[in-house]
Amino acid sequence: MKGFTDKPSYMIELLEGGATLGDVIDGHICEQALVEKSAFVVGDLGALMRQHLSWQSTLPQLQPYYPLRHNSSPAVVEVLASLGLGFVCVNKAEMSLVLEHGVPPESIILSGVCKQQATIKYAAKNNVQHLLCENEAELSKVSRLHPNAKLLLQLSTQAHAAETSVAFGFSLKSSRHLLEAAKELGLQVVGVSFHVPASCEDLEEAYAHALSDARCVFDMGVDLGFNMNILDIGGGFTGSDFQLKQVESVVRPLLDAYFSPLSGVQVLAQPGSFYVSSAFSLAVSVIGKELVNRGWDSLAPGDNNEDTEFLYHMNEGVYGPFSCKLLGNSVATPSVHKHALCAEEPVYPSSLWGPSLDQLDHVVERCLLPELSVGDWLLFSNMGACGLDEVRSLQLPVYYAVSTSDWFDMQEAGVALDSAVKNFCTVACSA
Repeated sequence: MKGFTDKPSYMIELLEGGATLGDVIDGHICEQALVEKSAFVVGDLGALMRQHLSWQSTLPQLQPYYPLRHNSSPAVVEVLASLGLGFVCVNKAEMSLVLEHGVPPESIILSGVCKQQATIKYAAKNNVQHLLCENEAELSKVSRLHPNAKLLLQLSTQAHAAETSVAFGFSLKSSRHLLEAAKELGLQVVGVSFHVPASCEDLEEAYAHALSDARCVFDMGVDLGFNMNILDIGGGFTGSDFQLKQVESVVRPLLDAYFSPLSGVQVLAQPGSFYVSSAFSLAVSVIGKELVNRGWDSLAPGDNNEDTEFLYHMNEGVYGPFSCKLLGNSVATPSVHKHALCAEEPVYPSSLWGPSLDQLDHVVERCLLPELSVGDWLLFSNMGACGLDEVRSLQLPVYYAVSTSDWFDMQEAGVALDSAVKNFCTVACSA
């Protein structure tokens, strides 16, 4: 996981005899309880396979290209590469990683708003030809450093601009000028890319506008003599099957109208969170507890206090695996390890903080939890896409697991996991 350090020759725990991911988590919590109680991550490799099957059944006409910025764990790259996905990279290190896993250069797209010269040179040297480009300055840079590149022009969308408050990409009004500039520089333009964020409330309007604009750019490109044959509809896939079907119901008729299968245009998408979010869970321990109660001093013994609130400190925070919180993303309420909540059991307003005293280290502002004790463990699910390039290198252990049924399905689909096949251990049901 990006942000989490795992060794290239990783261990995979094979679940047998009804063993579950919960048994894996139980075992590693027992291990950590004997030492320093370090937080850790558990990755379910079978979840990657299940998400891939869901994608294929719902959007078979879209070739998935996985953006490494979401999670660059070697295990993730190895599984997705074996499943035949393409990859979207933003730097030399990411290109090198996927090339080392046998991904052909033609299945790699180099993205990034402002690419470093060394990155473009590395792409040219390794025959990575597909580059995203959005302005004249990038065109000039590419023409000098990678003249044989095949460019996908990054088209801006209203939905993306509304989310970021910055208009990335070029507008439809400036598209003719950009295409003519590429033509003058002797560059090949082969398609268009755009992005509609998952937060967009009106998917139909956003995709209709973006695909209509993309069709116009395609027509202008063909008019100027370019072989326009690739359309990249970007990301915006949360990991939910329901949301995926929502996007499919909107996109399919629009693609039929603007880019029919008979057009010969290859349509790509960039499902990042969709593949990895559900595959990883984070376990952290409670290292501090405070009672927050304005009327506590005036309570008589035996009185009920409906205003009781708890503040808990965990052994990891926003300067670690919860760094996505610093970008404004919310973190869902965790579950309590080995705790089945009963209807009669009281729950209390609680806030979850990292280990520092920094006011920014506020992971979950307010949630309802049973009263916890120092030493209890909390489990955060859907953490697969939360990793970021950290200022400091995190040293959290990552443990991989896969059920025997998922493993057989992966083998049938061509997943080799060559670097891990010698590192299997089995986990039996603890019940």
